[in-house]
Amino acid sequence: MLRGPSSISTSVRGARLAHPLFNTESYARIEENGFRRVGESPLSTFSIDVDRASYANVRRFIQSGERPPVDAVRIEEMINYFPYEWDGAAGDDPFQVLTEVWDAPWKPEHRLVRIGLKAPSVDTEDLPPSNLVFLLDVSGSMSSPDKLPLLKKAFALLTEQLRPQDRVAIVVYAGAAGLVLPSTPGNRRGRILAAVERLEAGGSTAGGAGIALAYDVARKHFIEDGNNRVILATDGDFNVGASSDEAMMRLIERERESGIFLTVLGFGTGNLKDSKMEGIANRGNGNFHYVDGLLEARKVLVEEMGGTLFTVAKDVKLQVEFNPARAAAYRLIGYENRLLADEDFNDDTKDAGELGAGHTVTALYEVVPAGLPVPRGVDPLRYQPAAEPTPPVEAAPGAFEDELLYVKVRYKDPDGSESRLLAHAVADRSRSPSRSFRFAAAVAGFGMLLRDSPHAGGLSPDDVISLAEGGRGDDPRGYRGEFIRLVETVRDLDLLGTAAEEDDRR
Repeated sequence: MLRGPSSISTSVRGARLAHPLFNTESYARIEENGFRRVGESPLSTFSIDVDRASYANVRRFIQSGERPPVDAVRIEEMINYFPYEWDGAAGDDPFQVLTEVWDAPWKPEHRLVRIGLKAPSVDTEDLPPSNLVFLLDVSGSMSSPDKLPLLKKAFALLTEQLRPQDRVAIVVYAGAAGLVLPSTPGNRRGRILAAVERLEAGGSTAGGAGIALAYDVARKHFIEDGNNRVILATDGDFNVGASSDEAMMRLIERERESGIFLTVLGFGTGNLKDSKMEGIANRGNGNFHYVDGLLEARKVLVEEMGGTLFTVAKDVKLQVEFNPARAAAYRLIGYENRLLADEDFNDDTKDAGELGAGHTVTALYEVVPAGLPVPRGVDPLRYQPAAEPTPPVEAAPGAFEDELLYVKVRYKDPDGSESRLLAHAVADRSRSPSRSFRFAAAVAGFGMLLRDSPHAGGLSPDDVISLAEGGRGDDPRGYRGEFIRLVETVRDLDLLGTAAEEDDRR
């Protein structure tokens, strides 16, 4: 039974737990995308991903002198952690689409294609009013300094950004769930911060009950045409509460249809339930971030507040059609858990990713030009002829002969139910890459090295560093410089020389 505000103290107390002696972190298994022959699979369809949790988590391992578990490395999240320059022209849609073609740095005879989406930034003062419910995990597992104490500091940063027209409520969960701050105007900062500061960690984790109560509070204070969102902050250790994970997921899916979205912030080490938190965020039309320190909290909740909290387009899907006259095979780098069936692209009932104000999304394809041999990930077939280099398919005169691929994007308005379509062709012309493209390629290459990818070829950490230096640019926040230092750390500590983990923490 859920307890209301009258039956739970604003100071949730209990026995403090020591730092976990055993590592129970869990990550969903990732089977890396291989090459697909254009003649057999001319379409590639996936949902966008604006989560950035993997990069911050990988950084945490490397800065501790450890090689991250292979399945903690989600390359698309690493690429999309970084802001990128944008030269595209503004249009009537809530985002712009940009494409570039280059020679793949790890295999120059292949093409590397960048597809980028960019939503314009919105000043905080211009954002619609927000109805926010902070859902804070105060269970015993949150007692260490990198969890609840850091969480308090992070939400203090967010509170400073709130306006009088915004409203904030706080729900906590431990042995039970309770409302510790009723919905309060955003300019009542003292009251909000006092409620957060009184929290202490203790008890087991009624995560499912907490989520149900948080959505109930959000519904009661729903703002039409506003930003209605639950912000869940946890280490993901849901061990008491909902009858099943699927019951909790179904609740989150129902609520997203009502216009209440979900942001998930992960904290701490030792029992981080990465796979569960990512799944919750995906089901809730939201995003997932891992907060490994106060600087990351500032990036997520202050510098990128619009993108974190305000959605400009939902159910954003991409479908790429490859021209067999130009491409023999292709490989989508990352997005393994965002792949969709080709028929899902035109199905408006299928959920996909959300794009926030100021967000940029980058997807990279490695393309084998027609006429070159296709790398195979399986043994030769017994009953089929031996694979030969795929000859170019002769196109009809004047019909798309210079096109490498055709990009289509579908999206809905945040409160819409019917999708809109954007589309344009990409010419088969390799050009000098932008700095953003160079840097994204460097991050992708680093991710492949961390994953022991067979597609990395002879790429080395020094090659990655050289690529990243060429794409560093002005780097006002120092994010790209920090990336270069991470690669140098991996090189200097020879972390790639250690065996990649068979991740038994899933």
